Amino acid sequence: MKKNIILYWIITGIFAAFMLMSGFFDAISAPQALQVFKDLQLPAYLSPFLGIAKLLGGIAILVPGFPRIKEWAYAGLLFDLLGATYCSAASGHPASQAAFMVIPLAFLFTSYTLYHRKSLVPR
Repeated sequence: MKKNIILYWIITGIFAAFMLMSGFFDAISAPQALQVFKDLQLPAYLSPFLGIAKLLGGIAILVPGFPRIKEWAYAGLLFDLLGATYCSAASGHPASQAAFMVIPLAFLFTSYTLYHRKSLVPR
């Protein structure tokens, strides 16, 4: 069981770092982030909102305890990643760009699964 806990923190740390970094650049409306929004045909005013939501979600999955908030954070991050994948496909980008989203989605699902396995560990 200790192996699951270590794996959980590694996977969750990598996933949270990805979401926190992308959330930071979205929250400050960095030129690169705004270019991505423009390429996805999304309004620029959505960038800070999604950035702050990603930052809060990334923090929520890292903070121990608060299981209900953690569940909502995982759900919100899933909706963000699925929405980005859909926008990428719908805006006419090549399938290879949308296929990249499999990586963060895989980290999200692995982190979530390991979170529930970790939660079943007797204390």
